[in-house]
Amino acid sequence: MKEIEFTTINPATEEVIATYKYMTKEKAYNTVASCHEAFLEWKKKPVKTRGAIIKNIANALREHKDELAQLMTDEVGKLLKHSHQEIQLCANICEYTATKGVKRLEDEERSLPNGGRGIIQYAPIGVIYGIQPWNFPTYQVIRYAIVNLMAGNGVLLKHAKNVTGTAIKLKEIFENAGLDKDVFSVLIIDHDVSDDIITHKYVRGVTLTGSSAAGKHVGKKAGEALKKTVLELGSNDAYLVLDDADIDLAAKVSVQGRLYNNGETCVAAKRFVVVESVYEEYKEKFVNIMNSKPHGDPSDESSKLGPIARKDLREELHDKVLESVEKGAKILCGGEIPDGKGYYYPSTVLENVTPGQPAYDDELFGPVASIIKAKNNEDAMRIANDSRFGLGGGIFSKDENRAIELARNHFDTGKVNINGFGLAHPNMPFGGVKNSGYGREHGGFGIREFVNVKSIVIPSNK
Repeated sequence: MKEIEFTTINPATEEVIATYKYMTKEKAYNTVASCHEAFLEWKKKPVKTRGAIIKNIANALREHKDELAQLMTDEVGKLLKHSHQEIQLCANICEYTATKGVKRLEDEERSLPNGGRGIIQYAPIGVIYGIQPWNFPTYQVIRYAIVNLMAGNGVLLKHAKNVTGTAIKLKEIFENAGLDKDVFSVLIIDHDVSDDIITHKYVRGVTLTGSSAAGKHVGKKAGEALKKTVLELGSNDAYLVLDDADIDLAAKVSVQGRLYNNGETCVAAKRFVVVESVYEEYKEKFVNIMNSKPHGDPSDESSKLGPIARKDLREELHDKVLESVEKGAKILCGGEIPDGKGYYYPSTVLENVTPGQPAYDDELFGPVASIIKAKNNEDAMRIANDSRFGLGGGIFSKDENRAIELARNHFDTGKVNINGFGLAHPNMPFGGVKNSGYGREHGGFGIREFVNVKSIVIPSNK
């Protein structure tokens, strides 16, 4: 079978970066087999030895940060400073996993009720297949690959095709840092071959970051083969601006939360649910700041907003804005595709956003914010939870204790930010509920998602 070529495109210039070929099914299967063979040796290494190699990967990421950051910016258009921040986060994840991961994988001993003792082992299970998106080309890989390597598993990566260069570069960095050859392997394959990989006999678990539709497809395919999955899917995160919020802080942080990574973030702030008593003040300040963030060359330090990663994604985003307007939303700023080279889209704010509009119901993956007016604090919480998604969210209130109570008892999401915005922290769990998926990464939780919790029982024989 002939290998099919594809190209990666720089979204800022629309120029070709590189040309690659999809693997044939046979070549992909050979890669899986090589990863499995490497796993059989890798799993024998002591946990501390694996940890030392992962610490080396942290150092290697920092050593290659300039080259890797520029590659990510070229492939997806993220601001260069955001690419550098991503690499630093990834290095921190490696270091956290290498140190705290040792404790999470240690055997546990328990006394048995009728005498004797039991040993609980967290044993590696085999090859884990990761299907990852393009928006954080290094982080999306690091967050599942590093914990599974630490656990002793083999790791396969199918990355989004527009970040193929980053995928290949990461394999090179890993192996130069001392990781066994092929225990981390890259599959350059299409969706049909990917489905075959899910059911391959050597693949023991599957993790996906992507849309809810992709999650349903992969979850069904893996489930039919009795393979565990971890799914981190899309979201439409709501940020509540309560009646006692610091409006200056809320407006500033809301813009950060909406525009970070060009707005192409699953756990970005997207819907801003504002109590009526502070709505006008917040709207004015929020729109003014959004208007002050012009797009430009993502490699230029003065740029505030880069391009959308692909032309088709910009078209999809704009279509959702237009449909929302047709159904009653009002554009307060932005909302028009600019002339010139590059897949740029301006920072955009919509109001009069109601159920039935994409801006209310769907995930708008780009720098488009939806402002929704609530009658009071209780109504704001109701609107926030009126979503099929549940990845993240936020609360702005000067009463921190009340905000914590709302987060604990009422916010139906995997993560809640209070008076701030942030993406991921190595020592805190990350993942969603409802249509945002299931399973957890980070914080020591991800390292046990794909292990065999094995019971070894030794009776007293007395």
